[in-house]
Amino acid sequence: MKTHHLLRRMVPLIALALAACHPSTPEVLGTVEFDRITLPAPAAEHIVKIDVREGQYVPSGTRIMQLETTRTQAALDTARADLQQQQQSLLELEHGPREEQIRQARHSLQGAQAQARDANAYYQRLAALARQQFVSAADLDRAKAAAGNADAEVGADRAALDQLVNGSRAEDIAQARAAVAAATATEASRAVDLEKLDLTAPRDVRVDSLPYKLGDQAQPGTPLVILLASDAPYARVYVPATLRPSVKVGDKAVVTLHDGKRQFHGTVRMIRSEPTFTPYYALNGDDATRLSYLAEIVLGSDARDLPQGFPVAVTFSGNDRHD
Repeated sequence: MKTHHLLRRMVPLIALALAACHPSTPEVLGTVEFDRITLPAPAAEHIVKIDVREGQYVPSGTRIMQLETTRTQAALDTARADLQQQQQSLLELEHGPREEQIRQARHSLQGAQAQARDANAYYQRLAALARQQFVSAADLDRAKAAAGNADAEVGADRAALDQLVNGSRAEDIAQARAAVAAATATEASRAVDLEKLDLTAPRDVRVDSLPYKLGDQAQPGTPLVILLASDAPYARVYVPATLRPSVKVGDKAVVTLHDGKRQFHGTVRMIRSEPTFTPYYALNGDDATRLSYLAEIVLGSDARDLPQGFPVAVTFSGNDRHD
C-alpha cells in the first residue's frame, strides 16, 4: 500500500518533468507581404480616365487607367502610311515595268535616232560646204555639236529602254524589302506605344495607390499606379540559426497574426542559404544577437485581405524540440 501511495504522489512530478522537457513550439517573427507592382507612365500624356479606386481588387487584364492617345495615334497613322508606301514600291520593283512604259521608251529612242540622223546629215552638208569655204567655221562647229548631242540622246534613250526591258536589279529589290521591314518594325513599335496608353492589370491585383488624379500629366517613367499582387500573399519571416537545419522548402507552417486573433496555413516556398542580420521587429529573446535566414511562406487566398506589412508569428511543422 505504501508503494502504491508513493507512486500516486510521484505522477504529478513526472508529468511536470515531462512538460519541462517539451517547451512550447518555437516561433519566428515576420510580416505579411505582397508582390509590389508599379505601372510607370509610358509617355508624357494627360490622364483621361481612371477605372479603379484604391483598395479595389482587379482581375488580370482589366483596364486601370487610360492616357491621352491623340499624339500617339497620329504617329501610328504616319507609320502605317509609310509602310504602305514602301510596300507599293517593292511591288513595283518585283512586277517590273509596264508594257506601256516599254513602248514609250522605244518611241522615244526612235525619235532620238531620227533627230540624230538629221543632225548628222546637216553636219555632213556643212562640212562639204566648209571645204569650199562657203560657210564659216563657227557654223560648222555648231552643226558638229548638235550632231554630237543628238547621238548622246540616242545613247541615253537606248539605255533607258534596256533598263526597262531587263527589269529591276536584285539589289534594288533587296533594298526595297529592307525598307519594308524597317517600316513594319516602326509601325509595330507605334502600335505598342498606343497600346501602352491603356494601363491594364498584369495579374490579379489590389490597387494600393493612385498618386495622380484625372487630368494630371506625369513624366515618362513616373509611377502612375502601385499595385499589390492579391493572388499570392506570403509571410516574410526570419528563421534563427537554431531552427534553420529543420526548415526546408515545402514544409507546412501556421501563421498567426500579431494580435493572436486569426491563423492561416501556408507552405515554405523559399529559404535563403546565407544568413542576414535580424531586423529589429523580428528580434526574439536570445536570437537578438544572432544572424537569421530569410524565408517566405506562401499563403492562401483567405489571406489576401490582410494589410501589407502586418506583423505575424510563424511556427513550422515538425520543429518541436525534445529532451
